[in-house]
Amino acid sequence: MHLDILYQDDALVVINKPSGLLVHRSDIDRHETRFALQLVRNQIGEHVYPVHRLDKPTSGVLAFARRSEYASAIVEQWRQRAVAKRYLAIVRGYMPEFTHLDKPMAPPVDKYAKHERIKPEQSAITDFISLAQVELPVAIDKYPQSRYSLIEAIPHTGRKHQIRRHLKHLSHPIIGDARYGKGRHSRYFRDQLNAPRLLLHAWQLSLEHPITQESLTFTAPLDQVWQERIQDFGWADALPDALRASLAAEPHPSLQSFYPQHEVDSDE
Repeated sequence: MHLDILYQDDALVVINKPSGLLVHRSDIDRHETRFALQLVRNQIGEHVYPVHRLDKPTSGVLAFARRSEYASAIVEQWRQRAVAKRYLAIVRGYMPEFTHLDKPMAPPVDKYAKHERIKPEQSAITDFISLAQVELPVAIDKYPQSRYSLIEAIPHTGRKHQIRRHLKHLSHPIIGDARYGKGRHSRYFRDQLNAPRLLLHAWQLSLEHPITQESLTFTAPLDQVWQERIQDFGWADALPDALRASLAAEPHPSLQSFYPQHEVDSDE
């Protein structure tokens, strides 16, 4: 199976990671046999080095370095907060036009790690921009209608599950979020709207090339599930220009292969 390669040169390989694909082997899913790291290595015929991560259910731009020294240089950009990331999400409720959230968080406890201690809180900062809204005439929760927002999330720090946890804190959880979301809304999107995945997409990544120091920006097109929701909700004009241009493109079959059909339940 081939992944969509967005960019490739002597230093970098950048892909559009499908939802449901782990970046590398992890205790998150001990039975998983396919990983982005392995698939990229097989596809280009050489070892690659991860320089950041995306959660398993999150889709979008994922970069790898082709040499360890290039990976170190890019990781240092992350440490210096010199990398810019932008995400698209569909969340419950109507979000304000702009929200700046500076809320520290402790790393989530790994349920697979024995005797893990709760770690101190770390700085966590995210900006949220509301792009569009929709109201559906369906009583999913306690109201006769159900409201949703299309938002852009811009994290300024890189804590685990930062965007998902910040949106839960704001009472606007992401649709399809099995850990931090609202199960009945996620089930409605899965069963009635053909959206069986976390609706969080890392649509843009900007960084400095580790050799030339050129500023590079990569854009990951939306998959079919995303495109259907955007079109049905009438949100196409609200998308960033680069994503709007990709709507006409036929989604690559590889982007449809990892949707976690069972991961929509959550504690409420």
